[in-house]
Amino acid sequence: MTPVTMSAAGQKQFDVAVVIPTVLRPTLARAVRSVFRQDLHGRIQLLIGIDQREADGDCLDALARECPEHVGLTILDLGYSTSYRHGGVYPNQFGGALRTILSYAANSKRVAYLDDDDWWARDHLSGLLSAIEGKEWAFSYRWLVDRETGWPICRDEWDSVGPGRGINQQRYGGFVSPSTLLLDKEACHFVLPYWSLCAFPDGSGEDRLVFRALQKHAAWAASGRYSCYYAMPHDGHRQKHHAKELAARDIGWIGNRAQIERIARLANEAATALGNGATDDAIAACRGALAWHKHHAPSLHCLALAERQAGHPSEALSHIAEAMAVDDRDPAIVATWTEMNAGTSGGDDRVDGGGDTGRAVPGCAG
Repeated sequence: MTPVTMSAAGQKQFDVAVVIPTVLRPTLARAVRSVFRQDLHGRIQLLIGIDQREADGDCLDALARECPEHVGLTILDLGYSTSYRHGGVYPNQFGGALRTILSYAANSKRVAYLDDDDWWARDHLSGLLSAIEGKEWAFSYRWLVDRETGWPICRDEWDSVGPGRGINQQRYGGFVSPSTLLLDKEACHFVLPYWSLCAFPDGSGEDRLVFRALQKHAAWAASGRYSCYYAMPHDGHRQKHHAKELAARDIGWIGNRAQIERIARLANEAATALGNGATDDAIAACRGALAWHKHHAPSLHCLALAERQAGHPSEALSHIAEAMAVDDRDPAIVATWTEMNAGTSGGDDRVDGGGDTGRAVPGCAG
């Protein structure tokens, strides 16, 4: 295990640790940079475990150079896989025992998890740390993301929604995705080995085992924030339960290349019109794109600028707040949001507010 940016100060416990198992997919950089961008006022330990290399490790060197001072980066490369499918001992085919090993190795009482193809909004960890006070585990809500375009599709309101809720309520008592979780590892000490196991013959389902074990710990809380971005499998939108929910929300573009191209074209037309001072044309093109995909961040951003130019400040604020909720990685969106909110007292409109409190549960791009 190699501490990349830690000095002797690394012995001091961190406010939170983040565990990322990886096979060095190109999306790892996006995931790691979302940790670097966290708005948390505290120290973060980032532990990256390499299971099986699908690429060289050059991206890790680049990320180490980018690592902020408040983040301690530790990389574990055993030189072999601990997973069955590569000749290892543990049945979890997606990382073997890495999540378990890194959880115990983390120099923090609180451990969060992030898959190498997912990412977080800037307020993810700060929201979870607020939620977990006095609790044993906490989770955020998440956005579903289309892998092909990288566009957030919609808020997940039916799958990873917590204990006693959603489409998994009857079969599993609910569900919480790994990339949304924060654990107090002292309280959840005996939950951690389940990350190394599997629930299904194909070597998957460790998340179901972990969730089942967590349900025995009734002191939980939800942050109330949609601060995790989950990359759906390529055919995920065709799975029966997802297809039903997406259809109910009139979301068809993810399976229709013509609609994707139309959305992109309208967004480009809107940006061009805005640049030429044709405000009404920009607004019309933005609304055209958003009619096909209401969470298209570039169109929301352009619409916010156009509405402000048209003298509609409240509409502009509403649209830039939603653009930030969809994509707070875009520097242009962040800059516009900061400018529009300067001098206001409304706070961060990205948060959907509220949050559930724990209770007994019935039955390298980026």
